[in-house]
Amino acid sequence: MTTMFIDPVCGMTVKPESPHETVLEGVTHRFCSAKCKAKFEADPARYLAPKPEPEPVSEEEQQREYTCPMHPEVRQFGPGDCPKCGMALEPMVPDIEASEDNSEYLDFRRRFWGSLPLSVVVTVLAMAGHYFESLSAANRTWLELVLSAPVVLWAGAPFFVRGWKSLVTRSPNMWTLISIGTGAAFLYSLVAALAPGLFPASFESHGRIGVYFEAAAVIISLTLLGQMLELSARSQTSAAIKSLLGLAPKTARRINADGSEEDVPLNHVHVGDLLRVRPGEKVPVDGSVVEGRSTVDESMLTGEPIPVSKEAQDKVIGATLNGSGSLVIRSESVGSHTVLAQIIQMVAQAQRSKAPMQRLADVVAGYFVVAVVSIALLSLLGWGFFGGERGWLFGIISAVSVLIIACPCALGLATPMAIMVATGKAATQGILFRDAAAIERMREIDTIIVDKTGTLTEGHPAFEQVIPVTGITGDEVLRLAASLDLGSEHPLADAIVRAAKEKNLTLEKAENFESSSGIGVHGQVGGRRLSLGNSTLMVQENIDLSPLVGQAEELRRTGASVMYLAANGLLVGLLAVSDPIKASTPEALKMLKDAGIRVVMATGDGELTAKAVGQRLGIDEVHGEVKPADKLALVERLQSEGRVVAMAGDGINDAPALARADVGVAMGTGTDVAMNSAQVTLVKGDLRGIARAQAISRATVRNMRQNLWFAFAYNALGIPIAAGLLYPFFGLVLSPMIAAAAMSLSSVSVVGNSLRLKGA
Repeated sequence: MTTMFIDPVCGMTVKPESPHETVLEGVTHRFCSAKCKAKFEADPARYLAPKPEPEPVSEEEQQREYTCPMHPEVRQFGPGDCPKCGMALEPMVPDIEASEDNSEYLDFRRRFWGSLPLSVVVTVLAMAGHYFESLSAANRTWLELVLSAPVVLWAGAPFFVRGWKSLVTRSPNMWTLISIGTGAAFLYSLVAALAPGLFPASFESHGRIGVYFEAAAVIISLTLLGQMLELSARSQTSAAIKSLLGLAPKTARRINADGSEEDVPLNHVHVGDLLRVRPGEKVPVDGSVVEGRSTVDESMLTGEPIPVSKEAQDKVIGATLNGSGSLVIRSESVGSHTVLAQIIQMVAQAQRSKAPMQRLADVVAGYFVVAVVSIALLSLLGWGFFGGERGWLFGIISAVSVLIIACPCALGLATPMAIMVATGKAATQGILFRDAAAIERMREIDTIIVDKTGTLTEGHPAFEQVIPVTGITGDEVLRLAASLDLGSEHPLADAIVRAAKEKNLTLEKAENFESSSGIGVHGQVGGRRLSLGNSTLMVQENIDLSPLVGQAEELRRTGASVMYLAANGLLVGLLAVSDPIKASTPEALKMLKDAGIRVVMATGDGELTAKAVGQRLGIDEVHGEVKPADKLALVERLQSEGRVVAMAGDGINDAPALARADVGVAMGTGTDVAMNSAQVTLVKGDLRGIARAQAISRATVRNMRQNLWFAFAYNALGIPIAAGLLYPFFGLVLSPMIAAAAMSLSSVSVVGNSLRLKGA
C-alpha cells in the first residue's frame, strides 16, 4: 500500500512528493501548503498532541481525489471529513462500479427518526404540560430533561462537532450558530432544572423556572431533516458523470496476431490493437477504421442527428453506436485519453469549479456569530462588574437570553421555506430546479447559449419536401423512394417511409436491394432499377443532376439533407429531409430577446446548416462544427467578459457546458446525462420555460430577502433587550421565556411570508 501522510495542522492527506515538509527530532512531517507548514513550525507541540488513528483506506481509494461539497478548495486523496466544516468528503469523479457511499445520509436518517418522537413529546409538555394536573411542575421539568438529553447529546452530536471545527478553523458559519444556540438553551435549562434557586422569582412561570429543552430538541430535529434533504440532493450531482461512465462498453472484441478473436475487458485494450465492431455494438475506444463500411450514430457526443458514414481511414469515437455494417478499427486513444473520458473530466471540473450553494443566510452568518457572542460576553461582563450584588447571576441570565433569541430558527427556515414553495410552483409549470443556487442565479442571466439539435429543433430527421422532374408526380417519386427504403435501416430512410405511409401511398417490396454505405442504396421496384442517395452516388452512376441542382443548393442552404432518386439511369426527382424547428422555438426566442437576453447558437452541425437555421430564427451569433470542449470554452469566454451565462442543451456533447454555465438548462426530452449536468430541466423541452423560470427566480429571491429581514429584525430588536440595555432606563429585562417566544414568532412570520409565493 502506498504510504500517505496526514498534515498535522489541517488533517488533510498529503502525497509523499509534497514540497512542504519539515524535520523535527528526526521525524519528517509533510504539509498540504506553506501556510500549514508555517503554523506547525511556530508551535509544534500544539499539533503533535495524540490524535485518533485514521481508518485504513485501500490503495484504490487513496488514489481517488476527494473534496468537500461546501468547500471545494479542500481536496485530499482518500475519504475523510472536511477539516473546515466536518462534512463527509465525496469523490471528485465517482466510480460507477463502486456502490454509493450514503453512510452519512443513513446516519442522519437514523438520528432524525430516533429524535423526532422525543422532540414532539417535549414540545407538547412545554406548551401544554401545565394542563396535566397530575404532573407537577418539577416532575415536568425533569421529564423534559430526560427526553431532550438524547436528542441534544446524541442526535445533535455531529452538529456540535461541526460547530467546534468552525471555531477551531476560525470559519464561523451556520453550524456555529446552531451549536451555540442549542447548546446555550440546553445548558441554561439544565442549570434551571438542577438549581432553580439560583434564579430570581421573575423567571418563574407556571410554578417553575422556565426551561427551553423543547427549543434545543426541535432545532436539532429540524436541522437533521434539512441535512437529509440536502444529502439526497447532493447525491444527484454525481448522476451525470455516472451516466457518462455507463456509456462506454465493458468489453471489446480484439483481433489477435494469429487472426483469432476474443472479448477482453476494456481496460485491457492498448493503443495499436485491432478491434472488431459488429453491427449494433458500441465503438469501444477512439481509433480509425482499417476495413469495412458502416454508419455510426455520433449524436450522443456531437449532437449531429444524422449518422455519419465510416470507411477506411475515417476516425471513430468511443461509446458511439455502430449501424448495420461491420468495422475493424485500430485503437488510437484508450483510458483517460478518449473523447468520452475527456468529457467526463470536463464535467467533473466544471461542476467543482462553481462555488458551493451559499444561501443568503450564510453570507452574514460569520459576522452574525461574532456579533452575537460579543454581545453575550459584554452583557455578562457588564452585569458582572456593574450590576451589584447579584450582577454575575443576572449577567449569566442575560448572556443566555441573548444566545437563545439569536438561535437560528427563522434564519434556518428563511431560504429553505421559500425554495420549497418556489420549486413546487415551478414544477406545476414544467420547470424543475435542482437546488436553491439555480433559483438564485436564474434571475441574473443575460446571455444564453442554445444547442440546435433537440433544443431549437425536434432532434430527429423528418421528411420536408419532394421536387420531381418534368413528367412524374411528387407522390410517385416519394412512393418509389419509400419502397426502396423499406430495406434500409438509415434514419433518413425511416423519415421517407414514414412520410409515404402518412400519405397512404402503396409501397412495393424492393428486389436486389444493395446498400452503398454512406452514399445511398440500389434496388428494383416495379421493374425499374432505382438508385437513391447523395451526389456522390449519382456521379458514380453517371446521372445528370443539372435539372435540379439549383433547387438542391437552395434546400441545403436552409439546412436540409438532399437525396436524389434515379430510375433506369435517369434523374426523376429529389427528396429533402431536415430536422424541423420546434413550433415553440420562435416565440421562445422572442421572449428571451424581449427580456434583454443575448442568444447565441452553438451546434455540432456543419457551418452551412447552422447558419441556415440561425438565419431562419433571427439568431445573429452562430457557431457551427463545435465540439464539447468548444462549447465549454465559449461559456468560459462569455463569463470572462462579465456575462451571466445560461446554457440550454439536450445532448451528451452539451454536458460540460451545462455544468460550467452559471445556470445549465436541459431539455426534458433529451439525454439523462444532460439533465443530470444541468441545474434546471424543462420537462417538455420548451424554451419558453426559461422566461417563466426567470420570473419565479425574481419572486423567490425577493421573498428570501424578506424572510431574512424578518429573521434578523427580531434579533436586532430582541438582542439589545435580552442583553439588559433597557434595564437602567425602563427596568425592562427580556427573560429567556420571552426570548423563546420571539424566536417562535419570527419563524411563523417566515413561514407565512414564504407561502405567499404560491400566488405570485
